[in-house]
Amino acid sequence: MLLIEDSEDDALLLVHRFRSSGYTLDVLRVDTPDQTEAALRSRNWDVVISDHDLPGFSAISALGIIKQLELDVPFIIVSGVIREETAITAMRAGAHDYLSKNQLERLIPAVEREVREAENRRQSRQALAAQHEADARFQAVAASTPGVIFQMTRHASGQLSFAYASDATDMLLGVSAQQLCEDGAHFSRMLLPDDHQALDDALASSASTGGRLNWEGRIQTGAGDTKWINVRGSVRRGPMHEAIWEGVMWNITHSKQTEAELRASQDHLKALSNHLQHAKEEERERIARDVHDVLGGHLVALKFSASLMASRLDAPAEQRLAQVTSIEALIDEAIDTVSRVTRELRPGILKDFGLAAAIESHAEDFSKRTGIHCHVLCADDDIELPEAESIALFRIFQESLTNVSKHAKAEHVEIRLVHTGDGVSLEVGDDGIGLADTDLAKPHSFGLRGVRERVTSLGGCVDFSRRMPKGTRLQVVLPLSDMSTASSDQELSS
Repeated sequence: MLLIEDSEDDALLLVHRFRSSGYTLDVLRVDTPDQTEAALRSRNWDVVISDHDLPGFSAISALGIIKQLELDVPFIIVSGVIREETAITAMRAGAHDYLSKNQLERLIPAVEREVREAENRRQSRQALAAQHEADARFQAVAASTPGVIFQMTRHASGQLSFAYASDATDMLLGVSAQQLCEDGAHFSRMLLPDDHQALDDALASSASTGGRLNWEGRIQTGAGDTKWINVRGSVRRGPMHEAIWEGVMWNITHSKQTEAELRASQDHLKALSNHLQHAKEEERERIARDVHDVLGGHLVALKFSASLMASRLDAPAEQRLAQVTSIEALIDEAIDTVSRVTRELRPGILKDFGLAAAIESHAEDFSKRTGIHCHVLCADDDIELPEAESIALFRIFQESLTNVSKHAKAEHVEIRLVHTGDGVSLEVGDDGIGLADTDLAKPHSFGLRGVRERVTSLGGCVDFSRRMPKGTRLQVVLPLSDMSTASSDQELSS
């Protein structure tokens, strides 16, 4: 207790009154403005009791100091002589009560009452400050959240209204938060017709079961953009038993697009896998046909020739020589067939002499078979690649020539295989009818899709483009692996 009193006897009288009521006091007596201000600054006081008039000081002046320091402390004036005008002036100045020293029976109840009131005011200020801090934190979180934080009510008519929406409303829905709160039906109007019923069903289910709301659907903004949104929230009942949801709306357009692209990619991979399986069966059928029709025919002819020769051992030497020559021709054709089939399955030249030699050999065979002239430029014949990269580039080259023969209607093909410094570039160009942009997006363009898959698996890049003045250009660039780079560095150092 801070006691502003110049009379020590009066101060002892007040202290005795409190102690006789069972209070243990921590009392400081002051009687000047400086002492009063210093005491008020030094600590928090439960109550200030002041005489009205002191030499050179007064209760009104003490109230001025308290007001200047912005303190909320019970201030009770206890004075010998009280006039009504004086009491009114003191109360207007901020005093909480005004008592006479001759009627101290009201002192203890007055102090207890004002201390309680001061504690209530202090708790109210703390609660208000905590509320302001919570509001500030919420606004900061809402401002930094990309989704729309909302409070939504569904009325008995089924109409939606929004009591609150964060500033992200403008970015997601294309309307301001104020507009959404003023016209909650605007959100319903933004829903696509196919998704409107699904939201109604989700809201009805959440309201009836008390479960969380989790709905995905599409909206169309005023700018004509279609967006996928995800609405999540917890439901509670309002004072009129209406369903109220607090939650967040998220823009999930990108994830939906990614999901659709992933599904499309999976479908493409399935189709490609089926195509590859079908291609394998076709290749096996073609090889079986070559072995049966060509190689088998040659072997049958050899058997007939050998039987004929055995039955005519006494024939003239000229006839036997002609039969031997015929047999040799059949054997050469059989060897050529075996060699061609072997090269198409797995060219040995690729392993023995490298990628450049294999490309030149296959281009020569292609020209003989189709009549399309191939010009091969391998600026670096000593290109060395790991087996996986070599086989991939060779298969891509085979596929590109197959596409030329099937679709391009070309007369000339140019092939370039060069070292780019940090990789290897294979370029195949023709003078055919060209490749349209729509051809790349065809669902059954398995050859082009297979090329992309091969190149992507090896960390390379592929480019399909038009060739001037006409034709198509395919360029594949594969990065050199650490193994091949180290080998090249070793050769340079040697």
